[in-house]
Amino acid sequence: MLKWYGHNWYKIGAVALIALTFLTGLWWYSLVDTLTLILIYNLLAVLAHQTEEYLFPGGAQVVLNAGFYGEKKDYDRYPGNALSSGVVNTLAWGFYVAAIIFSQAIWLGLALMLFGFFQVIGHGGQMNIKTKGWYNPGLATAICIHLPVGIYYIAYVTQHGLATGTDWLWGAVTFVVVIAVTVALPVQGLKSRDSDYPFTPEELNKFGMLDKLKARGVI
Repeated sequence: MLKWYGHNWYKIGAVALIALTFLTGLWWYSLVDTLTLILIYNLLAVLAHQTEEYLFPGGAQVVLNAGFYGEKKDYDRYPGNALSSGVVNTLAWGFYVAAIIFSQAIWLGLALMLFGFFQVIGHGGQMNIKTKGWYNPGLATAICIHLPVGIYYIAYVTQHGLATGTDWLWGAVTFVVVIAVTVALPVQGLKSRDSDYPFTPEELNKFGMLDKLKARGVI
């Protein structure tokens, strides 16, 4: 079951993205307040981001292991593998859904907007530098969705006097917690060069990313 989930969680996310997009566009947008609607868009943003990374065009697995972490040998399973990838990304769903349910917890919303900005910096800067290219899976949604949604949310809560200094403080602290819980701890805790959850060759070379990294001398 874990092996199946490790290779299919992003397909579940893509189905959720399509379903939630239709529900939001046809129904929810008229039933919720603006703050909640922005947070729903933020959930759609992370689902779209993950879909771009792992499904279409995909290839983030090898970008992260070989490009970001610099693994030259066991990049099909180290440090990230199919299991840790599934844990990392689905744990993130919980934070985004919680922000919608508790939309008045401005500090939580701010934390997730900062997380979106973190994606912009990571994909737009560090990953491109390390992979020696101008594009990596996840860059388009980070810039075109995460960035504007984050800017709009901050502008909205600021304009309406909803964000206090304490919200910003707890938002920054929670942002660090989100990074730790959804990225650092799962990857470090589940990493193993003998992992039983390697990425498949097809996953590694989606969008020709494996071939591109080899051609650039990254691997």
